[in-house]
Amino acid sequence: MAKKRITRKQLLKGSDEFISFSSRLLQSAIKYKVQISFALGVIALLVIVVSGIRYFSNKAENRAFALLDQAVTGYNFIVKDNGPEKAYQDIGQHFDFIIKKYSKKDAAKLAGLIYANICYNAGDYEKATALYNKSLKDFKNYPSIKTFILSGIGYNHEEKNDYKAAANYFEMIVSQSGAIMKDEALFNLGRLYAAMGENEKSMAAFKKIISDYTDSIYIDLARERVSG
Repeated sequence: MAKKRITRKQLLKGSDEFISFSSRLLQSAIKYKVQISFALGVIALLVIVVSGIRYFSNKAENRAFALLDQAVTGYNFIVKDNGPEKAYQDIGQHFDFIIKKYSKKDAAKLAGLIYANICYNAGDYEKATALYNKSLKDFKNYPSIKTFILSGIGYNHEEKNDYKAAANYFEMIVSQSGAIMKDEALFNLGRLYAAMGENEKSMAAFKKIISDYTDSIYIDLARERVSG
């Protein structure tokens, strides 16, 4: 799984920035009670802004967001010195509590998506997939976030060596009109097709990056694959 690690964690190193940005976002929203922007990054410091104004309408929502901010802050503190596995073990119960107790609140939906990525980083791919699947329903009206979630599910399937299922999710991204992250999805498809022995499909995916995404961070890697 080294290749996938490079594309998602080493090359782009979005996970830590995602968690840190989410923490700052929540702190600002709680302090000023202004418009909430859901920041979701993992890949290339992706930031997706959910359209529309969302004000905290009641004490329960306020409390849920406050607890989420505490959980994210705790995760940041632990992961820095002890790694993602330890942070997951120590903080996971707090995310579970928010998701269960405030299931109808926006904070719980955002908590589920953040927690899915935490589970992935800690190696709990089954729970990550379950949380991502729930997030697909929670954020069904936000196409950009849906793209991010589909990508997460694809990575989880790849970790379980289910390359065919992983490829299906990246294919969904490529087939969506106006979807973001298509160049990354194509790069992942190129890798997965190659791993499955489908070399023609693999080359086609890499070539499409070269022809259609000239400013992609994957273009040099795609060229290497094609020329190699």
